[in-house]
Amino acid sequence: MEFRTKVKIEKPNFEIAPCEKMLFVGSCFADNIGKRFQKERFHAVVNPDGVMYNPASILHTVSRFEDMIPSIVVLTLGTNHVYILNETGEIVDNCRKMPQHLFTERELSQEECLQYLSDTVIMLKSRNKNVKVIVTVSPIRYAKYGYHGSQLSKSVLLLAADDLVKLYPKICTYFPAYEILNDELRDYRFYSADMLHPSEQAIEYIWETIKENYFSDVTKQFLIEWKPIREALSHRPFNPDSQEYKDFISLTMQKLEEMKKKYPGLNEE
Repeated sequence: MEFRTKVKIEKPNFEIAPCEKMLFVGSCFADNIGKRFQKERFHAVVNPDGVMYNPASILHTVSRFEDMIPSIVVLTLGTNHVYILNETGEIVDNCRKMPQHLFTERELSQEECLQYLSDTVIMLKSRNKNVKVIVTVSPIRYAKYGYHGSQLSKSVLLLAADDLVKLYPKICTYFPAYEILNDELRDYRFYSADMLHPSEQAIEYIWETIKENYFSDVTKQFLIEWKPIREALSHRPFNPDSQEYKDFISLTMQKLEEMKKKYPGLNEE
């Protein structure tokens, strides 16, 4: 018997390699997942200009990104709500704690969201012809819009994300983080104390789902070999001056050097 609804995930036309260079831009969910990649020694840049919730701000971040665009870019959409500075009529990415009366809030349409996302993909492609884009919708609901309003916002983003993948099928793939948390992990034990954000357990489950569907076999093997070294490096000893601990660290560093020879990407910072 099946006691939960399993979300089907389409296999992408690419695989993520060990220590892959990546760029994460988007909502706080991008922060959560991006930091998980960093923990496993992927060379991930996460929200270089801070958290960006809407497609327009995601485009702005990519346009300001001065480093080389990596081959894997993850865009996490949080909301279609934007804030417009009344003085200039421009969408602002961060209100910088300025008075609310200086801004007008409005919602981007599905067509506008698609246009901003399409411009983002075109820009990424122009700077790295081999780029692959993973687009996802954050599962975090926005209580300030009301739950019905939040659902409407997510619906617009889901439709725009679907249109984007259809428009650029060789570049873009959709990862169903929203569906996994709301349909597959349909229980409050998978939420943090505010009952809105995913718990660490939910983040870990989503990470495992990404690993299963996006990682190459070599990457999966790397993670198996890297785990004991990562845990050893993060160990906090009771007596750091003891010979036993010094021997432990020496052995760990020896294993790390062996891994660097096997996986050259570990040598990069």
